Amino acid sequence: MIGNTNAAILAEAGGRHIYNGRSASYSDFNRVTGSLRQPGSAWKPLVYLASFRQGLDLSTTVPDEPIGVSMGADRGVKWISNYDHQFKGPIPLRQALAESRNAVAVWITREIGLDNVIQTARELGIRTPLQPYITTALGASEVRLLELAGAYRAMASGILAEPHVIDCVTDASGAVLYDAPRPARLIGFVQLSMIQEGLRGVVRLPDGTAHSLDGRSFPIPVMGKTGTTSDFRDALFVGSTYGTQGITVAVRIGFDDNRTLGEKETGGRAALPIFREIMLRVYQNVLMGPAPHFPRKIEEGIDEYLATQALLKAGPDTPPLPVSTTASSPLRPE
Repeated sequence: MIGNTNAAILAEAGGRHIYNGRSASYSDFNRVTGSLRQPGSAWKPLVYLASFRQGLDLSTTVPDEPIGVSMGADRGVKWISNYDHQFKGPIPLRQALAESRNAVAVWITREIGLDNVIQTARELGIRTPLQPYITTALGASEVRLLELAGAYRAMASGILAEPHVIDCVTDASGAVLYDAPRPARLIGFVQLSMIQEGLRGVVRLPDGTAHSLDGRSFPIPVMGKTGTTSDFRDALFVGSTYGTQGITVAVRIGFDDNRTLGEKETGGRAALPIFREIMLRVYQNVLMGPAPHFPRKIEEGIDEYLATQALLKAGPDTPPLPVSTTASSPLRPE
């Protein structure tokens, strides 16, 4: 868990002491900063943000259809599938992000160029070398969990900052021996609000992979993204409350020896409930103050999309539906 304002690391936890009757803990191994693992679909927001910087937007229609990826010399082509093994054809970009459509992420990366995705990741604090292959769009390149959390924190806050545990060190006389790096500058992407709205849609859209976080039992407005790696080896959820007063929490579930977690142990099933519990405890116990609201423009953009989709499903003869605010909107009484 890190603070959005300055990337201060507020908490780290991980590892189990005993597994199958044997010690599985390593006193010198920090899985947050030292473990390199694939992020899976938790990487996709960086692809979408890069696409916004190249002229796409949340209303852009993108193709969710079979797409092949060359595996190299004499290795043939790998056809990219979605988790549900279905394709929906032309689909709004915001819906593709919410549903985590793999084929769309690959198509976008081909359209804008992988270099633009990698450049955006670098600007948001990803330091680990990334593989120059199209499958990086699907989270195939390994990264550290702290780096991934830092990128989401930057997207939520609009501020670039270096994650740190120690804020300041002084000597006995009070002279400062060390100061943590302070936020460097504001992120200059004018498209930042688009990815914030897109990630808020992952929660608010009915088919979003994190829609379980949109309800009365979880009254905290968050944005975030699920991630699941091949053969269900890792399950992730990374999410934030909004702005500089919010926090970012990254959860990864996986074995050190890379074995599978089990059939259908996805990010939404295995990691998201932990994120949910952490957020509830933080804000219900008032450890960080009240949960920030998202800007009205972001919530209304989602409201308008949902209203439009409802009309399209109902048919042309249905009278217009009123646009209502959500439980997390500042316009609605608590």
